[in-house]
Amino acid sequence: MHNLLVLGAAAGEGLNTGDIIFQLLSFLILLALLKRFAWKPLMGIMQQRAEFIADEIDSAEKRNSEAAKLIEEQRELLKQARLEAQNLIENAKKIGEQQKEEIVIAARNESARLKESARKEIEQEKEQAVAALRSQVASLSVMIASKVIEKELNEQAQEKLISDYLKEAGDHR
Repeated sequence: MHNLLVLGAAAGEGLNTGDIIFQLLSFLILLALLKRFAWKPLMGIMQQRAEFIADEIDSAEKRNSEAAKLIEEQRELLKQARLEAQNLIENAKKIGEQQKEEIVIAARNESARLKESARKEIEQEKEQAVAALRSQVASLSVMIASKVIEKELNEQAQEKLISDYLKEAGDHR
């Protein structure tokens, strides 16, 4: 800088201290004005921006924390839902097994009842058939006996037999 001053002086111009003071004063006034009107508002804006960013970071951390909490709650709910579903399935299986056993027992009872009913019906029909057979055998025996008696009895004996029979039949009335 010293060389510059020397060169400026050598060129025929002198060092003008008034201009330097004026420029220095203008610079200081400009610096004061910038500090008051630009620097403080700029710093205020920067401070507000820093606070806004800090608030956003805090808010994001809170949301992140809440999201993690919600995820944990959802996991817990899902776990509970799975346990409930498993319990429902197990209960349904138990109920199904019980119903199966009840159906099997009912079917066995019905089968036994049908067998007993069929056995009774068969026994009854057997007795009816035996009674019918006895009746037919008795009728056939009477017919055979009457045929045999007819051949062996003469007319007088037959008439006596018929009259005795009629008397017995009349007495029973």
